[in-house]
Amino acid sequence: MVLVAEPMNWLESAAFALMVPAGCVHDAPGHAGLATLTSEMLTRGAGPRDSRQMIEALDNLGVERSEGVSDVHISFGGATLASSLPETLSIYADIVRRPHLAADQFEAARQVVLQELDAIEDEPQQKVMLELRRRRYPHPWGKPSLGDRAGLEVSTIADVQRHFSQLLRPNGAILGVAGRFDWDALRRDVERLFGDWKRQETPIITTAEESRVIEHLPHEANQTQIGVAYPSVPYRDADYFRAWAAVGALSGGMSSRLFTEVREKRGLCYSIYASYHTLRDWGSVLSYAGTSAERAQETLDVLLGELVRLSQGILPSELMRLKARIKSSLIMQQESSSARAASLARDWYHLERARSIEEVGKLVDGLTCETINAYLAEHPPGNFTVVTLGPQPLEVNVGVS
Repeated sequence: MVLVAEPMNWLESAAFALMVPAGCVHDAPGHAGLATLTSEMLTRGAGPRDSRQMIEALDNLGVERSEGVSDVHISFGGATLASSLPETLSIYADIVRRPHLAADQFEAARQVVLQELDAIEDEPQQKVMLELRRRRYPHPWGKPSLGDRAGLEVSTIADVQRHFSQLLRPNGAILGVAGRFDWDALRRDVERLFGDWKRQETPIITTAEESRVIEHLPHEANQTQIGVAYPSVPYRDADYFRAWAAVGALSGGMSSRLFTEVREKRGLCYSIYASYHTLRDWGSVLSYAGTSAERAQETLDVLLGELVRLSQGILPSELMRLKARIKSSLIMQQESSSARAASLARDWYHLERARSIEEVGKLVDGLTCETINAYLAEHPPGNFTVVTLGPQPLEVNVGVS
């Protein structure tokens, strides 16, 4: 396990982000959602505490906590008073190393995950974006972490125990810590809690071929949800910040192109945005628009037109606004131990090193319209994956606006 930490001694808090390599790409065949089910079970009793005692222990420490499952990792995060960090880490060492995985907790855990899955049906925006990611990335890298009903219903406590025993391991695990702490004491605590964790063989993941997909998902409603994705570079690529900056011209404020051209000027939709999404080996720009069925075709046409027009370059005024937003984000990160801990762990996963805030600031300062536009000329948006959810399918007319 890698420990990467950054002191923020002007704070009274400390935070951690613990990522273990047991995410949903490792779901057993026919058991989609098993990683999420395992994550839910991990926090239902571990070490000397049952489920209720664990919740009370974390509450008594004042831990603001989070859990999540991504393609590669099951992740835990928490922020607490600096003095409570050692005891908090000891509880999470129990969670990832000594969970009870008790059979009498299993059905309740499954029902929680099934309810989360059902809730997506009431969130068409979330559903279309999940389906967009599923089709944009080669299997299994785009699969939703919640899985599907069939996979959850056939999974058993034995499957969860197998997922835990085969996948939760120190090799590939990352612990990011930020806030007020003593480095030598932290390192001793981590060595004591995780030092004898046994390595295990890293599983091989078979990746399918990438393909371009245009698909309509029938849905009885008065609204149409539109998702459009195109390939970009991943976070570890040298061109990442140029690609990211270009997306900033598309979205990220009421002055952005998509908001201005599609929503404000033409009144075509009630919601529209584009965002950058990166896995370790793939990057994407994911765009969304929500509109009425009557205006869906024109919305898609204009959205695609704006994405294609991005290859002509961005303007100095757009870059200036983008830099202002990024600087605000960096300043807020300096004031949040949770955000910084997560960023450290994320950097290590993608780069095998951690970027300082100063280094990121210099990369942002170095962005110019010339370098961004040169990137766009070499990597114009295209090869679109399009998923629509609504009453009628739409035509994909690239370049029409």
